[in-house]
Amino acid sequence: MPHAYFRFYGSLNDFLPPFRRQRQFHRYIKERGSIKDAIEALGVPHPEVALILVHGTSVSFDYLVQPYDCISVYPQFTHLDITALSRVQPPPLAQGRFVLDVHLGKLATYLRLLGFDTLYRNDYHDDDLAQISSQQQRILLTQDRGLLKRSIVTYGYAVRSEHPDIQIIEVLQRFQLQAAVSPLQRCPRCNGPLRLVDKATIADQLPYYTRLYYDEFAQCQHCRQIYWKGAHYRRIQALIERVQTASAP
Repeated sequence: MPHAYFRFYGSLNDFLPPFRRQRQFHRYIKERGSIKDAIEALGVPHPEVALILVHGTSVSFDYLVQPYDCISVYPQFTHLDITALSRVQPPPLAQGRFVLDVHLGKLATYLRLLGFDTLYRNDYHDDDLAQISSQQQRILLTQDRGLLKRSIVTYGYAVRSEHPDIQIIEVLQRFQLQAAVSPLQRCPRCNGPLRLVDKATIADQLPYYTRLYYDEFAQCQHCRQIYWKGAHYRRIQALIERVQTASAP
């Protein structure tokens, strides 16, 4: 059978077995198979790919792999702009807007605390996630690599870490969102926008000691949850500062 030569770079090696990482290897190819199918058959979801070179020339996902092609596959790099070379990378989204799978609830909360428009429900099905990502132009965050391989998914990222404190740093660095952080502008429960509200208009909804000791309040415009700078506020501020410091370029 005919074969081609592949070499994956940077973080794309996370998807490969150890014996294929950081080296060139050959792979048997299907007759008239697309390079997208060949790459995903090796385990790498297409939204993770930013640039494909065949014999040094940039190609699109539709390129039909030829026998003995030398294929180099690159991820998005934080400090290197390869947009001008790429024929596979879509135009960047104007804003960091996300939809997350059911296993990333804590990460969803963190993204909302940092001000990012983040859809999350613990009953989303894979079909829902793919459709929302495609129709609303949202970045799909998941640990399900198969979900990212769905053809309608354009923007996506496979979250590597199992720890939410590291996951949020991953996402900020991958999409270079450090400057877009706008803390405490969204409801961590439902993603609705928060607005300052006069204490007198909500006084009857407040616990006695909260009404007695606090004067500044914000309310979610969707679920109507009320927030104030109570004992939890320092913990949230510490989290935000820690994440911003750790994700700084």
